[in-house]
Amino acid sequence: MLTMAPQRTTPTGWTLRAVASAHVVAIVGQPVFAGVYLTGDFDSLRWHAIGADVVTSIGYLQLIVAIVAWIRLRQVWPFLATTAVVAAETVQYFAGLDGALWLHIPLGVMTVVALVVLFIAVWSRPLPRREVRNA
Repeated sequence: MLTMAPQRTTPTGWTLRAVASAHVVAIVGQPVFAGVYLTGDFDSLRWHAIGADVVTSIGYLQLIVAIVAWIRLRQVWPFLATTAVVAAETVQYFAGLDGALWLHIPLGVMTVVALVVLFIAVWSRPLPRREVRNA
């Protein structure tokens, strides 16, 4: 009789969870700084710009961790999802620098939602190493 051991999240999975958590905390501040700026507090634009640098940096760090997860855990979905979020953040970053608010604001909303969904996915199930099946 075969008994299956429970799947447990590996250290690589925990690292991905930690970086995704920091990423989501950082990105949630961005609409707050933007909203305060829109109410007339012009210093908040500087905080929004600093936040953009932090969010983008954490996004690229998460991309590196997702590559490691793909290699070590043999799970590609965190890499694909993170790549989509980081690509949107990069476009978002440059749209903000260019003042293209017609793109910056709706893409910002979509990016926050996408990252929250990714955060939920990373935390909702174990991230074990997948075994390679020999065919």
